[in-house]
Amino acid sequence: MTTPTDDRRDLLTVIAYMKAAPGKREELRQALEALIEPTCREKGYVNYDLHQSEEDPDRFFFYENWESGDHLDAHLAASHLTDFASR
Repeated sequence: MTTPTDDRRDLLTVIAYMKAAPGKREELRQALEALIEPTCREKGYVNYDLHQSEEDPDRFFFYENWESGDHLDAHLAASHLTDFASR
């Protein structure tokens, strides 16, 4: 299996971890899935892949790659992400 960094060692890779509160797994999953489409339209986006742990289904991970730290900073300031973080 190849990853974006196989050919692009200059990319900025982020692995973001989130754990659902008890009884909130589906709510968190839906909120995370809603982040994917707007994030894919952001400048500097390379990939933004959501994963769920098999060992702990309440734990989710984003594996993401960005063209630069400035692009990641813009992502972190994007309204869809700040709205999510405020919840």
